[in-house]
Amino acid sequence: MGKLNSYWEQNQLKGIDYTIIGAGITGLSCALRLKKMDPSKRVVVLEKGVMPIGASMKNAGFACFGSVSEILSDAQHHTEQELIDLIRSRSAGLEVLKSLVPPQAMDFKVHGGFEFFTTDQEQLAASCMAKLDFVNGIAQEALSSQSVIFQEVKNRFGFGQVLGTGLVNVKEGQLNVGKMMRHLLQRCAQEDIWIIPGVEVLGYHEGPNSCIVHCKALGDLSTEKLLLATNGFTNGIAAGLVTPARAQVMITEPIPQLQVKGTFHMEEGYYYFRNIDQRLLIGGGRHLDFDGETTTSMETTDNIQSALDRMVRDIVLPGVTEVKIAARWAGVMGVGSQKRPIIKALSDRVFCGVRLGGMGVAIGSSVGAQLAELSVK
Repeated sequence: MGKLNSYWEQNQLKGIDYTIIGAGITGLSCALRLKKMDPSKRVVVLEKGVMPIGASMKNAGFACFGSVSEILSDAQHHTEQELIDLIRSRSAGLEVLKSLVPPQAMDFKVHGGFEFFTTDQEQLAASCMAKLDFVNGIAQEALSSQSVIFQEVKNRFGFGQVLGTGLVNVKEGQLNVGKMMRHLLQRCAQEDIWIIPGVEVLGYHEGPNSCIVHCKALGDLSTEKLLLATNGFTNGIAAGLVTPARAQVMITEPIPQLQVKGTFHMEEGYYYFRNIDQRLLIGGGRHLDFDGETTTSMETTDNIQSALDRMVRDIVLPGVTEVKIAARWAGVMGVGSQKRPIIKALSDRVFCGVRLGGMGVAIGSSVGAQLAELSVK
C-alpha cells in the first residue's frame, strides 16, 4: 500500500495557513514576516535538503551591491533609474537582513570591496576609471549619500598578473553565512514556525478552498496559500520563471600571514574571493562555460575548479608555494535577463519571490518580506 502518515503526523499537517517552499534566506525571512504580521497564523516551511540546498548556505558571504565593472555591465541592459533602484534595493535589503540577524551574530564586517584587473584587461580598467564619476553618482543617489563610495586603490595585497591600480567600494562588507542561517533558523523556532527538512515538492494543484502540495516524503499537504522561495530550483515547480546558474566555490586550509582582507571581484564579478578564518575562499568561473553552468546539479567540474586553482596560484597567492584546499562545493542561483527579482502572484493562492540574480545575501530578506506582504493582501 506504500507509505502512510500516522494519525499524529496527519494531525500536525492540518490547519496550515501558509506553506513556504525553500528554507533559504528568502523563505525564512518570509516566514518571519508572516508571523510578525499575524502571530496566530500557522506557517510551515518545506526544505528539500537536510540544510538549505540552494545558494543560501553555499555562497561566499559577500554583503555587496556590485563592483564598478558589474554596474557598468548592467548599465547596458538597464536604464539609469533602474540601476539606481537595483543598488538601492540591495542596500535596503542588507538593512532588512541586519534587522533579523544582528551584525555581530553573523560576523558582519566592512573591510571594503575591491576590484582588480589582470594585465590583459587594460581597456576594461581604463573604461571603469573613466566612468568612475558616473558610477559614484548612481551609487550616491541610490544610497542618499554625499560621500565618495568607489575610489581608486593600489595593489597592496601582493596579487600577481594584475594592474597596479584597482578600485574599492568603501561600503562593502562580508559575513559568516553559517552563523547568519543558524540565527534565522533559531528565530523561526522561537516564532513557532515549523521547518520540515528532507521534503521534495513534486508539484501542486489548486482546489476550491485550498492548495494541495504534492510532497515525496509527506504525501499531499493542504495549505491556504503556497509561497515559492525556491530561486534557482523554481522550474521544478513552476517552469519558465528562472534560469538556474551554478556557482562553484572552494576554500583553503588556514594560510599563515594571509594578506587578503576584504571582498574581491574580478572579471565583472565572475570571479570573487575573500578572507575567512585565516583562509582564502574563492569562487566563480561561470563565464567560462555558461551552458554547462546553467544547471541545478550541485556537482563541481574539473574545468571550473582548475580555473579557480590557477587564480589562487597565479593571481591571489603567487608567492605561496603550497596551498592546501580544504573543501570544494557548488551552489545554484536563479538568474534572468533582468536583475530585478520576480515577486508576484501566480494565482489567488500561489505566490513567488524568486530570481535573486546572484545577490541573495543582499536582497533575500527584503524579497522574503515583500513576498509575505503580497500574499496577505
